[in-house]
Formats: sequence, C-alpha cells, structure tokens
Amino acid sequence: MEVDTLKNEFDRVVKKQKLASSRTIDLINQIEKEIEQAIGAIQENGTDRDAASNLNHEILTNLKNTLKELVPVKQLESCQKEMNTALGKWVKTTEKFFINDISKAYKNVDMEPHVLNEIIANHLYQEALFDIGDNFLGEASCLASIKLKQLFQEMYEICGALRTEKFEPALSWAMKNHDALLQNDSCLELKLHQLQFVEILKQGKRDEALQYARAYLAPFATTHKDVIQKLIASILWAGRLDQSPYTEFLVPTNWEKLAEEFAQQFCDLKGQSSTGPMGMTVAAGAEVLPILLKLMTVLTAKREWQSMKEFPFPLDLRREFQFHSVFICPVLREQGSDDNPPMLLPCGHVLSKQSTAKLSKSSSRSFKCPYCRSKHWHLSVSGFISEDLLLYD
Repeated sequence: MEVDTLKNEFDRVVKKQKLASSRTIDLINQIEKEIEQAIGAIQENGTDRDAASNLNHEILTNLKNTLKELVPVKQLESCQKEMNTALGKWVKTTEKFFINDISKAYKNVDMEPHVLNEIIANHLYQEALFDIGDNFLGEASCLASIKLKQLFQEMYEICGALRTEKFEPALSWAMKNHDALLQNDSCLELKLHQLQFVEILKQGKRDEALQYARAYLAPFATTHKDVIQKLIASILWAGRLDQSPYTEFLVPTNWEKLAEEFAQQFCDLKGQSSTGPMGMTVAAGAEVLPILLKLMTVLTAKREWQSMKEFPFPLDLRREFQFHSVFICPVLREQGSDDNPPMLLPCGHVLSKQSTAKLSKSSSRSFKCPYCRSKHWHLSVSGFISEDLLLYD
C-alpha cells in the first residue's frame, strides 16, 4: 500500500537521523574529554614559567594533533551526507504519491462576490471570531445577518459557561426550548436537570430535591424511566451520596462534551449546521480533490475541464456531506439539472421537463402519467421545488 511505502521510507530517515545524532554526540563528548584533559594538564604545571611554557606548548600541540586525528569536520559531514541522502529519497517517494500542484483541479465557477463574502463572514461568526468578522464585512462593504451574529454570540456565551462548570444558562435555554428538544429526541435538558438535582442532594436538602424532581424530572419518566427511578431513589441518600449505591451521579462531568452537545442542539434548533457551510464545503472539497486531480490527468485539454457542466461519473461523498435527495426521472432515467428540472404534474407525480415535452409531443397533445395513468396537458405542469430535492450537483 502507498501508506506502507511512505512509512518504510520515513522509518529509514528516522533511523539515519538517530544514528547521525548519536555519532555527533559521541564525537562532541570525545572532543570535550580531550580538551578537559589538556586543561587539567596545564593546571598541574609548576610555577617555573619557562618550564611551564614549554610544557603548555607541548600539551597544546598534542591536543591539536589529537583533534586532527579525530577529523571532526569530516565525520560530521559524513553523518550529514548519509542523513541528506535518506531524506532526499523520502522526498522523492513522497512526490510520487502526492500532487503538489492542486491548482490543476481549479475551475472557474460563477459566484456572486457578496454571497461568498457573506459565507466567509458567517463562518467567522460561527467560529466565535466576531471582531474579525465585523472587520471583514467592513472591508468587503458587505452586510451579513446581525441576527446570525447574535445567535452565535448567545451560543458561545452559554458554551463558555458550561466549560467553566456553570450549567444554569444552558439549563435556562433548554427549559425555554423544551418542546423543540423533545422533538429532536434530545437528552440535553434531562442531563442539565440531573446536574442541578445532584447539586441539591449534595447539600442534603431532601425536601427541596423532592420538589425539584416532581417539577422537572417527572416529565421525563415515560421516556427515561430507569434514570428517573435511580434519581428518585437517591433522595434517600441526600447529603451522603458518596456512601450510596448511586455514586455514578458523582462521576465528574465531562463539561467539554456537554458544551459540544449543547452547541449541536443549539444549531439544530436554529436551523444552522454545527460546522457551517464554509467548513463543510472545504471538508467535502478536500475529500474529492484526489478524484478531481486524477480526472484532470485523463482529460486531454484544460478547456474541456473548464467547459464541463457535469462530471462523467458520480462523486461519492460520505453521508455527512449529503443533505438532499437527487431527482432521477423515472422515464428518461436521467438526473435532474438546470436544463432539465423536475416538473410537478396535477396528479402529484414528478417527471423531468424533457419527459413531459416528449410525452406531450412538444406540447401538442395530452399525455398520461406513467404512474397513475391520469391524463394531463403540458400547460398544466408546473416547476417543482422541494427543500429535500437537489436538482444538480
């Protein structure tokens, strides 16, 4: 496999680097030892200046000759040369498997500048970079949704409180959005109520805990029976939960995960993606980039790539990058597009525009729906738009 080949080459580089490092350290230690011995010999000389001067000269001459024999520069150059050779092979191997010029997959796409600027600004807001987002919009002379900014400011304020182990703002938000969270099958509100309930029990306030359970935990009894039963039973151990069979409620809360779960539910309820359109686009583009680069190598001319309106094959993306169904005409067995959009028949069934034109003989006569066989005229057919339908890639 390509990854195994790259790993093997990289392991060779690491091995050479460790060997070069070891040899270099040994050489430096040896040089240091020779110099220290020479310094010690000089310090041991007597007080006779002439004799000491002659001895010192002899010691330094011997040190010079010893260092020449070690040839440190050549040894270091040899180690570095072996290291560079292994590194050069690694670079060449890497270049075989990776295309360093990804601009080959670039394609001119018509997009309104203000739309792109809004997407960038919204991404900055979603990443909590509010000041940068404001500055960007000012420089781009573009207006973005103030409500969207305020939305994410609220979300990050609550997430920040959760990360500092303050769950009250999140609990207040969850209670306000109780019905919507239930429709999402979310356990967020129950988790937050559980934190508040356990805090009351830790303080030994049994009556207050019972009242809280009746007011806020009881509504979850039908959907989370086991958890609620344990929480109610733990009231008997108010003030001494650490000695009870319910010590699981004292396990430290993973506040980071709770903040992430809150952010996910917050975005879901507000109709926003938790990653944002820009982040999702970049991630999806990075996933299909290798396929696009391979496609470019197959195409004979760059003009063909730039003029291509549809890919010659489907691009398979992970489920997380798929948001809509794709319309396939049941008559022509072709995917819908701008030129051939889906059309709604009066009977409620959907065909492509080309199919309705073909069945009606270019609008000259009535035709029957291939599903229910009801008769229609071409003028009675209307364009069809659905939030769950993707007309084209």
